[in-house]
Amino acid sequence: MPNHNRRRVYFSLVAALLLQLLPLSGVLLQIKPDFLLLVLLFWLLRAPSICNIGIAWTAGILMDLVTGDLFGQNALAYALTAFLAVMYQRRLILFTTLQQSVYVLLLLFVNQVILLLLKSFSGSEYFGWTYFVPSFTGIMLWYAVLHSQISTHIMARQQ
Repeated sequence: MPNHNRRRVYFSLVAALLLQLLPLSGVLLQIKPDFLLLVLLFWLLRAPSICNIGIAWTAGILMDLVTGDLFGQNALAYALTAFLAVMYQRRLILFTTLQQSVYVLLLLFVNQVILLLLKSFSGSEYFGWTYFVPSFTGIMLWYAVLHSQISTHIMARQQ
């Protein structure tokens, strides 16, 4: 892969990490999707030779460092989610946008369940059903981005 593609992947991951650190409060904080995980999943499916499970683990460690979470919990959750994404990557590329979105929703749920289990082992309490709302906002964002990307690609081909 050319070096500029690598830079594009890493730049988007850093941008997603910065988006994750936006100081939000109230309802916005409760519905904020995991931007870093969404970008990781995008690149794991689109460029698995550049973005792999090791990159997901490193991104999780960085997320733990900047958010102050229990060290390694995001790394473990991201690595396991990345493994599940890479395992079906070749089939997923052939799916429609809606089918991909359903699979990505399952991956987002898996990531949140892993984090919930790790937090419960460390003594945190369960936050209720609203804990899973970011998965739904994340999948809406995923679908909107993929749909607009496909529409742009189709319009460019027609010209």
